[in-house]
Parts: sequence; structure tokens; C-alpha cells
Amino acid sequence: MARIANTETGLYRIPLPVTLSDSTHGEIAAFELITCRVRDADGAEGVGYTYTVGRNGGATADILAREIAPLVEGREADDTEAIWHHVWWALHYGGRGGPTVLALSALDIALWDLKARRARLPLFRLLGGFDAGVPCYAGGIDLDLSVDALLAQTDGNLAKGFRAIKMKVGRPDLKSDVAKVSAMRQHLGDGFPLMVDANMKWTVEEAIRAARAFVPYDLTWLEEPIIPDDVAGHARIMQAGGVPIAAGENLRSLWEFKNYIASGAVSYPEPDVTNCGGVSAFMKIARLAEAFNLPVTSHGAHDITVHLLAACPNRSYLEAHGFGLDTYIEHPLVLQDGLALAPDRHGHGISFDWPGLAKLMA
Repeated sequence: MARIANTETGLYRIPLPVTLSDSTHGEIAAFELITCRVRDADGAEGVGYTYTVGRNGGATADILAREIAPLVEGREADDTEAIWHHVWWALHYGGRGGPTVLALSALDIALWDLKARRARLPLFRLLGGFDAGVPCYAGGIDLDLSVDALLAQTDGNLAKGFRAIKMKVGRPDLKSDVAKVSAMRQHLGDGFPLMVDANMKWTVEEAIRAARAFVPYDLTWLEEPIIPDDVAGHARIMQAGGVPIAAGENLRSLWEFKNYIASGAVSYPEPDVTNCGGVSAFMKIARLAEAFNLPVTSHGAHDITVHLLAACPNRSYLEAHGFGLDTYIEHPLVLQDGLALAPDRHGHGISFDWPGLAKLMA
């Protein structure tokens, strides 16, 4: 083992080629990338990252650089569990959730990347290995697109090799949502995996009404129908709506997922490795879901998460996120017959274009 010699934090504001929107976050013109590079005493390096949809990146980067770095430097780099708990409890009083957990996630990802690189293994094999080919869907951020534009975007994703599609719902009137879901179902055909995402837009009663209206269109799931704080509300929608529910991208700990799962409030637990506590927490959430015979899906950071789901026998779909880093990494995600392939490179296999990112430093 080798001790952590130093950490390095980066903060970059990356403009999107097209301004995106959903029902809650409004227009998204750029996303913030916060990176964490961990180097050990032997000179080996692991890289992690987290991201925001445009705000709070500065707070996350500041926590990584000012608070977390002094807590971890000098510790054994392979002791990922000990380091996770040390940081979690050291920052717990002022930072349970929010930017602190995003920062911890970036650190934890970097430590697991370093561990896998030192072991000369791809991350998914270090985590146990199940199947390197993971079913993958295209996550469209497309609320304001016309039907024609929505279907054109879908055709583009099909041409890239996707064999499952997610679209946004949560417009001011349910009739518009139903019309677009209907058009998408007709375009894709019966049996094609189709998910919808409301981004927390509705009340419980509105969500039940929407779910019932979507029943004829054979959805794989309805995602985030209401605010993440309402566990009982999700359980009511599960019981009354008639559509499976995916939730979890806004949950920040293993224990929050435990409350959802134990309450019968979710069909597809959906952790995001960049904000749930990193690889350490994501894998615990996936195992918890497995114990309840639930499939696990993911949100964001597909280049990392493909490794995690490739190590889970209960994996369902990997989300290929709209905030892809393809322009700034050497090896973008590879799709084959609807499957995302976990790479055989050591670690998570992401190599950033650091000079390119430096031009976007925030």
C-alpha cells in the first residue's frame, strides 16, 4: 500500500452545444465539472469527478480543496472504507448532504480508480465483475422540443446504437405530455423500452393522475414524479399509479435509499455515483436493492457507472447522460447492440484532456 501524498481539485464550466431544459431546473446552458486527482507516495494517480447543472460547483470544489484534502493526505490510499467514514463524520455536522457529499463522491471515485490502477484491473473486475455489457438508454433532456424535433433526436440516438430511450414529461398540461408519449410509443413500436422523467414536477395526486394516463403506453418506468423528500408520497404513487417508479438521483446516502426501499416507494433505485457518496456508497445501495429483489439503474456519469453496473447481477439500465464528457476524454462510452461496454483499461479508464479543460477553468 502507499499513502496519499496530495490531492488536486479542478473546477470547469463547460458550455453545452444546445441549451437544455426540464420541468424543474429551467434552462441549462452549461454544467460545472469538479475533478479530484489523488496521488500516492509512489506517484500513481487516481481521478474522480462530480458535476452540477450550473451552480454550486464552487462550493463543492472549495470543500474538496480546503476541507477534504487535509483530512486524507498521509492516509493509506487503499483504505477506501476507512477514508470514506473519516471524511463523512468529520464533515457531518455542517455538511450532511449537498456539496459535501458531491465532494466526497469525487474523492471516493478517485480512490477506487487509484486502487484499480494499482491492482492493474478494470474497476468492474475489482468490484467483483458480472457482465461487461450493460443495457443502456439515451437520457434525453428534451422537455421543450416539438414532436418532430423529439422524434428526430430519438432517431439520432437509435443510429448511435441505443435500444432504450428516456424522454422528459412535466409540461404545464398533462394532455401535452400524453400526446408526446403517445407519439414516441408509436414511433418506437410496441415493446421498445421507453422511460419518462418528470424531474419532481408534480404533487402526489398529479403524479397518480399522470401515471394512470401513461399506463396504455407500456412505460419501463416513470422517474422522479415528485420531490425526493416525500417517501410516503412515492409509495402512494407506486400503489395507485399502475406504473413502475424510478427515483434516487437526488438522494445523498445509503440510508435515504434504505428508507425508500423498505417503504415500498421505488421500483428502480437510481443512485448517481457522483452525488450519493461515490463508488463505496453506490455499490452498497446496489447490494441493498438486490437484497429486496429490485433492479438498480443509474443517473449520470455513465463512463464511471458502466463499471459499477457491470459488477451488479441486479443491474437494469445504464443512463447515458446528456452532460456527456466526450469532447474532453480520450475514450468515450462504447455501445454495441444496445449495450454499453465496460472498458478493459485499468481503473475506470477515463483519461481527461487536461489542457483542453484548462481553457474552461472557472
